Order: sequence, then C-alpha cells, then structure tokens
Amino acid sequence: MAEETGVARSVLADQVKDRLLQDILSGVYPPHSRIVETRVARALGTSQAPVREALRGLEALGVVEITPFRGARVRRPTAHELLEAYEVRAELESLGARLAVPQLTDALLDELVALGDEMQAAARAGDRHAVAIADATFHGRIVAISGNHTLAEVWRSLEPFSRTYITLVVPGADAAWTANLHMPIIDALRKRDPELVVAALHRHFRDASLRLEESWLDETTGGTPAPGRPAQRS
Repeated sequence: MAEETGVARSVLADQVKDRLLQDILSGVYPPHSRIVETRVARALGTSQAPVREALRGLEALGVVEITPFRGARVRRPTAHELLEAYEVRAELESLGARLAVPQLTDALLDELVALGDEMQAAARAGDRHAVAIADATFHGRIVAISGNHTLAEVWRSLEPFSRTYITLVVPGADAAWTANLHMPIIDALRKRDPELVVAALHRHFRDASLRLEESWLDETTGGTPAPGRPAQRS
C-alpha cells in the first residue's frame, strides 16, 4: 500500500468511513457495539490513522461516539433525533420532488416503481433489512433525479437516520407496513404531478413519525404514556 500521507490518507479515510457506515447500517455493528481501531485496520489492511480519521467523520455525523480511553461505540439515536430528521427530510424531499417530477422519464418512473415492488417482495419474505435498503434507495433516487447536488449532499448527511437504523432500533418494525407506506408516493409519481407527490411525501413522514413515537413509547414505558402525554393512536 502507498504511504498514507496528505491527500492519499484523506481519500483512504473516506473509503474506510464509507465501509464502516455500510457495516453499521447493515447491522454488522449494532447500536452500542464497539468499533476497535486495530481490528478495523487489520481487516482492511491499513494503518490506524485513516481508521481514526474515519471514526471522527462518523462521530461528526452522529453515528458513533468516541470516549477517551474507551474508544468508539455505535450510537443509538434518540427518538427525538429521528423525529427531527424526519421533519427535515420531509422538506428536503419535497423540494427534490418538485425538481424531479418534471424530469421524470418513463425509464426513471419504471425504476422507482421497481423499487416499490422490491420493497413489497422483501416484506413478503419478512426481510426488514432488504426493505430498509430499497426504502432508502427509493427516496435517494427521487433526490438524485432532481439534479440538485447541494440538496443531495444535505440529504445524504441524514441517511444514517433514514435507513437501517430504523429497523435496528425500533422493536417489532413491520416490514409490510413500511413497504405499503410508499405506495401513495408511487401512485402520485405515476400521475407526474409534483404537488401530489409532495403531499404524499408529507403524509408518508407524518405517518412514519407517529409510528416511530408509538414504537418508542411501547419500548420505553411498556405501552404506558409518559406523564402529561396522551397515547398515540394509529
């Protein structure tokens, strides 16, 4: 391997960060698990320096937390963080939809429909992880089709809060419910009406937020609402 200095080390650190992020999102490193620099460096055939830099990058994203003398651990995002991310994503993807729909060719529409079909097939197989991957890909493609690179960069910064984290940390996540949640968006895309797609996206994130709140409430209180807070109903 070439000497890890300057730009070369920075590029290598980005590659390590991407690899670690994929491993976190796929469940190789579940919430609260340790990420040991020496083990990662050995597995990837590199020194610890780019691994350390990659972990700092993941810490900046809120994906890991680094404690002196204890190393790095995968963060479990709070319900509040995830709900905030949903609010921001709803607005980002609404802008993406307004820009993307006028550029939606038959081939691009078919691609989005196919991702919806992929979610349905994965749900029938009970594969929550596959549903989550197709879910994130679906939303990412809408943003990508918009052609706005700044929007895409901001959206990607929220990806750790929009993909497998949900299936990993929300107990009893229903794969079929998640897959079906995307059908109104696909129906609106078929009509090629930007405002219909925007309305469908806002309903999507509203329903997802309510479901997340209910799931988190069940996990933390055994289904009993916190003092002063009414129970959520579907």
